[in-house]
Amino acid sequence: MKIVILGAGQVGSSVAENLASEANDITIVDTNADRLRDLQDRVDVRTVCGNAAHPAILEQTGLEDADLLFAVTQSDETNMVACKLASTLFNTPTKIARIRSADYLSHPEIFSRENFAVDVPICPEQLLTDYIVKLLEFPEALQVLEFAHGRVSLAAVRAFPGGPLVGHPISYLRTHMPQIDARVAAVYRQDAPIAPEGSTVIEAGDEVFIIAATENLRGVMRELRRMDKPVKRVMLGGGGNIGRRLAKAIEDKCEVKIIEFGKASAERLAADLTRALVLQGDVTDEELLEAENIGEMDVYCALTNDDEDNIMSALLAKRMGVRKVIALITRSAYVNLLQEGRIDIAISPMQSTIGTLLARVRRGDVAVVHSLRRGAAEALELVAHGDARSSQVVGRRIEEIDLPKGATIGAIVRQRNTAGARIAAGEHDTEDQVIMAHHDTMIEADDHVIVFVVNKRMVPRVEKLFQVSAGVF
Repeated sequence: MKIVILGAGQVGSSVAENLASEANDITIVDTNADRLRDLQDRVDVRTVCGNAAHPAILEQTGLEDADLLFAVTQSDETNMVACKLASTLFNTPTKIARIRSADYLSHPEIFSRENFAVDVPICPEQLLTDYIVKLLEFPEALQVLEFAHGRVSLAAVRAFPGGPLVGHPISYLRTHMPQIDARVAAVYRQDAPIAPEGSTVIEAGDEVFIIAATENLRGVMRELRRMDKPVKRVMLGGGGNIGRRLAKAIEDKCEVKIIEFGKASAERLAADLTRALVLQGDVTDEELLEAENIGEMDVYCALTNDDEDNIMSALLAKRMGVRKVIALITRSAYVNLLQEGRIDIAISPMQSTIGTLLARVRRGDVAVVHSLRRGAAEALELVAHGDARSSQVVGRRIEEIDLPKGATIGAIVRQRNTAGARIAAGEHDTEDQVIMAHHDTMIEADDHVIVFVVNKRMVPRVEKLFQVSAGVF
């Protein structure tokens, strides 16, 4: 696929690295020649130096032949203008724009084809906020991700010594909880994947990915580890876009304290929030943290724009008694180093954003993609089309499907009427079935099938399985 990326900042360069590794033809635009040169030294991409909102610069990228435009400069206005130019001058099929302003996002008509022609507006800050809110809702989890517009959830938890399922085979889960159907999608032991079979015995320390109907998720997680107390007290380090959004999202449910370094920004933040307590200070100031009783907090979230400050303040908070610490880390090397250390969860902005793009890059009808385990694994929601003659999955039991080793079908969401239309439109009702996948489960046309792959190199084979033979339509 030919992809043009506008903006070589943290998001743009990370996306370029991720997609270039999958043999896509990538061109990236930025006004900073040094940044482009550094990126080109690391990744096989073509670069163009210039303003992404200028038609002449877009023409240099070869946009007339591109399949997808991903506009992620620091300017919302530049991103929107670039999408409009791509539509008007180059007829680019798919245009995704990073939009940070809540004011723009609150008026979706701005993005219509008649206006700025943005097919998919994405806000990384809001995606991250939603992600952290889920982690606060399920404090036992390492990750919580949704499919089929919230009907199905996938959670990663670490099995604890003495847990009900620890020391038992996976098949025991169904015996122990006959009233709830769930599926173990993957197991990682000492960072290596283990194929989840009924006879696989869960050990303490295993990272277990479980999939279930969202309303059943908490009950299933209880089988793997002790349920933590609900999160009631939260301290946020950093009051930027993410800190402000998160404070707004949780201040009615939790006691929230937020530390912001700048006096003017702290004052603006205090005026914008209704219940949260805003403190001016340095997130790495041990005396300030101690004075604000950080040891009594349930969760500390380090959300500044500085990786080192986030790491240091999170480590300080953990040492001072916080039950759980979450740190926002932009450099992927740091995320990999910290994930297994004293910091409970290290979050990468790129990993929260990349799924929206991957859903457009993946072949076949892919509704949702979630990047897992720092980009090494993926979970996909694919829509099955065709019939037994034209499809390799429709009309077949799961045991008959030639899935690559390491790929697992975890669940299916099936609509009772208006085949596939409601989920595609973000709607559902009680007639939609959430079906946990077992060896004899039959896949029907228009099913939304959730597949877990332990290595993203398997994704092309999975995509090919869900593609309909030519001529079926």
